[in-house]
Amino acid sequence: MNAIPAIVAGVKRIVMINPGFKGKQNPAVLYAARKCKIKEIYSIGGPSAIAAVAYGTKKINKVNKIVGPGNAYVAAAKKEVFGDVGIEGMTAGPSEVTIVCDKFSNPEWVASDLIGQAEHDNLAQCILISKDKSLIDKVQNEIVKQLKEIPRSSIARQSLSSNGILMHISSDKKIIDVVNKIAPEHLELNVKNYNSFVPKIKSSGSVCLGKYAVMAMTDYNVGSNHILPTNGSAKYSSGVSVNEFYKRISYINLSKKGIESLGPSVITLANYEGLAGHAQSVKKRIRRK
Repeated sequence: MNAIPAIVAGVKRIVMINPGFKGKQNPAVLYAARKCKIKEIYSIGGPSAIAAVAYGTKKINKVNKIVGPGNAYVAAAKKEVFGDVGIEGMTAGPSEVTIVCDKFSNPEWVASDLIGQAEHDNLAQCILISKDKSLIDKVQNEIVKQLKEIPRSSIARQSLSSNGILMHISSDKKIIDVVNKIAPEHLELNVKNYNSFVPKIKSSGSVCLGKYAVMAMTDYNVGSNHILPTNGSAKYSSGVSVNEFYKRISYINLSKKGIESLGPSVITLANYEGLAGHAQSVKKRIRRK
């Protein structure tokens, strides 16, 4: 998710930081890194890993930019080093999902979607919104039932207990207002008339449309990049893409005729600001009449 946009953008050096388990890297992760032709891999994680690549060590040369998701501590570390090194233009912290449902939604499926998000991290945020009170009750019962069936039930239970919300909202307009205020990382529009919602959703990292477009699919293979804004940062930023690895440089070429045409307004503005030196640097270049 990080490497492919960087490769497409032509980044020359790609470094992967990934904490090992009992001193070993996961072979599946290493295989994926090999497919992306990543040759520089460090078995480190957490805030110390962010510091290592931001400032360099005896064995690690510093990088120019750090991108990718992490827990709350990693997100805080990235904000701390910003300025000394670039980071993506968003907060990529603990994962989030907001699911909008109606009377046609399957409560068993919806409960599994919430649990699937909650098992990521006990800080994950899971929100359900519906106009149908009976559906909310059915989903709640399903959550209790399904939590008994997964290995990471303690993590999911803690996440749902601390950060889970089941919301009954009476109208589609109010639902849309709340969704845009939350600005979730993932939004599932598990409603029959999802097309009527789409033009009004202004703030979300990604939007899954309909009952089959489930967030778990976007985790793996349906195409959109899964490094998305969290903690409300979808109000002003987007997910990681090729643009994250491009820089833009402005070039200005001005002819004699151009400065004579545009210069007087610059002189006026500069003098208004009390910046006489600015005004003079333009004035000296304008043809005297």
